[in-house]
Amino acid sequence: MTSATGPASAHDRRSASDATGVVVLGACAAWSLITAAVHGGRPEGVLLAVLAVAAGYAVGRICGELLPVAVPGAGAFAGLGLAVAAPHINPGSQVTSPLGQTGATAALLTLSAGAACCAAWAARPPGLRLALRLLAAGIAVTAAVLGSTSGFVACLGVLLCSLAADRMRRRAVGLGGLALAAALVTGATWATAEDVLPDGLTSSLEGQLTQHRVLLWHDALDMAAREPGLGIGPGRFAELSPTVTQTLPPDGKPHSAPFQQAAEQGILGVVLLAAVFGWVLYALWRSPRPTPVVLTAGAALTALAAIASVGNALSFTTVTAGAGLLAGLATARPAPTVPTVPTVSTG
Repeated sequence: MTSATGPASAHDRRSASDATGVVVLGACAAWSLITAAVHGGRPEGVLLAVLAVAAGYAVGRICGELLPVAVPGAGAFAGLGLAVAAPHINPGSQVTSPLGQTGATAALLTLSAGAACCAAWAARPPGLRLALRLLAAGIAVTAAVLGSTSGFVACLGVLLCSLAADRMRRRAVGLGGLALAAALVTGATWATAEDVLPDGLTSSLEGQLTQHRVLLWHDALDMAAREPGLGIGPGRFAELSPTVTQTLPPDGKPHSAPFQQAAEQGILGVVLLAAVFGWVLYALWRSPRPTPVVLTAGAALTALAAIASVGNALSFTTVTAGAGLLAGLATARPAPTVPTVPTVSTG
């Protein structure tokens, strides 16, 4: 007979997190269609991002159960290869700043470092575990070589959080801290855009972010103030932003996922974006994987959220699919081990 705290309850918890994910991602897709229908926007980008997250999550759940070490290790190499060998993933029109690249390059390197660290915790041989952690360190060095300061800081932070995760006995505390960190970064971007910080601090942040990026944020907040309910419609920021029209060539992005949601899909769009991140943390909390794996993946996804708050990382399908893949790998059910039955000699 199965106990109330045994496999049945674990299955119920996983079912609840899966159902929550279906509802949240479905709501994101439906709301983008609604706002596009009202203002004549283009919801294809949002729908593609939702599909990429869902597909990546499903693949991660399957592969994480079958090959919990090989798949995240291979994913780390794949992300590193994309960041190094495919510079076209970051358009030449991106907003540059002392932070370096805050688009797909920084995001892919961060996710790759997280995947390598997750594979290290899943590996049993000490030599393999060390090699995978050295891979994560090498990814951080690669970010510095590529000029991605934000990517270097994020990769280093993920590696340090992963090393410290073994000392964290209660994953809820660690995940709560990650949620608070993401909220603080988002709040700091809003305070910078609204110019509510002290003058010296505002000048320092604008120097790191560039005034052009802050002007894009101002435009996004102005649009959100004019249309707080439905926004201006998905994909229409470039049409209505005065700052974008002065950029040659424009990429049409406000370089902040929360501000883009606020401008194009209103307040509910921001709530749904936060709900996706909250669902990922909830799924990690319910995950049957060991706590170090869960917190490592959580750290990488939180770093991605921070990068997306000040850049255009979520505009790339490779990034959204990679985020879903890492979340799926960290929430996959470990394959059951079949006990070996010793043979009894009858002779």
